Amino acid sequence: MRAWLCPAGNRMWRVFVPVRGRASRRDSFNKEKAERGQHRLEIDTEGNWRVLRVMVSREQKRGVLHEKLQILRSVTHSHAGDKMSIIADASLYIKDLQQKIAKLNQEIASAQHANVCQPLVSVGVLDKGFLINVFMDKSCPPGLLACILEAFDEIGLTVLEARATCAGSFRLEAVGEEEGEGLIDAHAVEKAVVQAIKNCPTN
Repeated sequence: MRAWLCPAGNRMWRVFVPVRGRASRRDSFNKEKAERGQHRLEIDTEGNWRVLRVMVSREQKRGVLHEKLQILRSVTHSHAGDKMSIIADASLYIKDLQQKIAKLNQEIASAQHANVCQPLVSVGVLDKGFLINVFMDKSCPPGLLACILEAFDEIGLTVLEARATCAGSFRLEAVGEEEGEGLIDAHAVEKAVVQAIKNCPTN
């Protein structure tokens, strides 16, 4: 069995070429390793086995590892110099990102919930009073209608007519007349309704 080291790019190939005659134990050993995938096995034009083994230097492996650590250090803004410290900083960086993501998800969920639960209140001005429309895209809590009617009474608005539904969503259409003259306006009525909805107990 003869062996040569042949450079090929960044790698060194060790080439084993058996001599003619009976195969040696080393030939059989190399053949078995090649069949297990540890070497690359080829057959030359004369029918002899030829086993190739890739040899990567330790310096090349260290260079690749160092390059990856420097990339990791740059991404995580680490000032560490050794491998274990860089990995530890990267772990802390990932945990910090996970906490920020969880916080953002909570804020998004809260904002979406607030938009869904936000009541729509409109107040129109009539000749002798106001037309109030209230809509909420959810089931109303018990006593919500009573809370709104109490708010009307507190600001001096007498309800002349009212229609309300609470099936699946809350809708209220009411006509109110001011007890005095020029004491309240549409904005004051709208503000009173919104405040009554916020202060109404949910249970």
